[in-house]
Amino acid sequence: MMSGDRPKESVDEGSSSRSVATTADHHPQYSQHQQQAVPVAAAAPLSRYESQKRRDWNTFGQYLKNQTPPVSLSQCNCNHVLDFLRYLDQFGKTKVHLHGCVFFGQPDPPAPCTCPLRQAWGSLDALIGRLRAAFEEHGGSPETNPFGNGAIRVYLREVKECQAKARGIPYKKKKKKRNSNLHKAISSHEEPKVLKQSS
Repeated sequence: MMSGDRPKESVDEGSSSRSVATTADHHPQYSQHQQQAVPVAAAAPLSRYESQKRRDWNTFGQYLKNQTPPVSLSQCNCNHVLDFLRYLDQFGKTKVHLHGCVFFGQPDPPAPCTCPLRQAWGSLDALIGRLRAAFEEHGGSPETNPFGNGAIRVYLREVKECQAKARGIPYKKKKKKRNSNLHKAISSHEEPKVLKQSS
C-alpha cells in the first residue's frame, strides 16, 4: 500500500512543487509577486464599468487587427475611431427614421417601417468615454488620445441631432426646461432679498 502511495506523491512533487521551487530559486521576486497577485485578484473583482471597458478595448483592438492592412494601436487615429463607430451601427437596436419615412420625427410610430437600426447616441457617447479612459490606462498620452479628438465630438453631436430629429426627441427642449427651473429656483430665493433692500 505504501509503495503504491509513493509514486503519486512523486508525481505531484515533480509536476507542481518542483517547478515552482526552481522558478523561485532563480527569481526570488517572482514567488513574492505571485503570492501577492493572487489574493488581490480574488478579493477585487472587476466592476461592471471596468468589465465593459475591457470588452470595448478588446473589441476595438480586434477591429484594428481585422483591417487590411492591420492597424497597430500606435498608428490609430481619429479616422479609425470614426470608422469603428460607423461599423458598430450594423449592430444597433435604435430605429432611426429616414427623411422620406412617414414616421420621421415621431417618437412613438404606430406601425413598423423599413428604416435602419443604428447605435443610439447615448451608447456611442458612453463607449467613447470608456475607450478614451482605456487608451490612457494602456500607456497612451492624453495629447495623442484619438478618442478625445475634436472630430469625434463633432461626429457624436451630429449623431445626437440627427437622431433627435428623426425620432422626435427634443433634447434641446429638455435642457431649456432644466435651465428655466433652475432660474425660477434662483429667482425665488433672490426675491426676498430684493424686497428687504427696497423696504
